[in-house]
This record gives sequence, structure tokens and C-alpha cells, in this order.
Amino acid sequence: MWIPILLTGLEAEFWQEFKQFEQERRMSYITTGERIGYERGKQEGKLEGRLKGKLEGRLEGKLEGEQLLILRLLQRRVGTLPEFLKQRIQTLSTTQLETLAEALLDFTVLEDLLNWLEANQS
Repeated sequence: MWIPILLTGLEAEFWQEFKQFEQERRMSYITTGERIGYERGKQEGKLEGRLKGKLEGRLEGKLEGEQLLILRLLQRRVGTLPEFLKQRIQTLSTTQLETLAEALLDFTVLEDLLNWLEANQS
């Protein structure tokens, strides 16, 4: 009976290449799975980013619109507003702006606005 025997140097080289071959096969499978997972995650991340961006843009636009409307209404009720008051109004939250929108209907002078800001702005 003949048994093939590799020379000691060749046997070590054979096993090294065999291990590398197995790792590459295993890695290509893992890499494919990882790649698919990465692509899905990337797509979900892009979608989530777009949705978040749209929502933030809408909220920011709504806030700016409310600020501009209130500034215009205040100007009609009490006259020209000093810049520092415009800036204070632009720091108000949406809830504060909504409250101011109702309150300004009763304003007749600039002092009414100043009093409201003192009472409602933290």
C-alpha cells in the first residue's frame, strides 16, 4: 500500500494554504451577509435622515412663520418694534408664541408687550 507523504516543508505550506482557503470561503460568506446588512442599514439610515430632516425643516419653517406673523401683528397693534424686542420674540418657544398671539389682541401700547414678556419669558 502506498501512502502519499508530503515533505515536512510542503506539508506545513499545504496546511497554511488550506486554512487560508477555508477562511476566505467563510469570510466571503460573512462579508456578503455583512455587506447586505450594511446596505440595508445605510438605506434605513438615509431614509431616517431624510424624514428627520423634513420634519425639522417643517418645524423650523412653522416657527419662523409664527414669529413673522406675530411681529407683523405687534407692529400693527403697538407700532414699530425696537430690534431688541424682535430678538426677544424670536427666542420664544412655539407655546409662548401661541400665548403671545392671543394676548397681543389686547395690547394697545408697547408697554403691554414689555409687561407680557416680563411675565411670560423665562
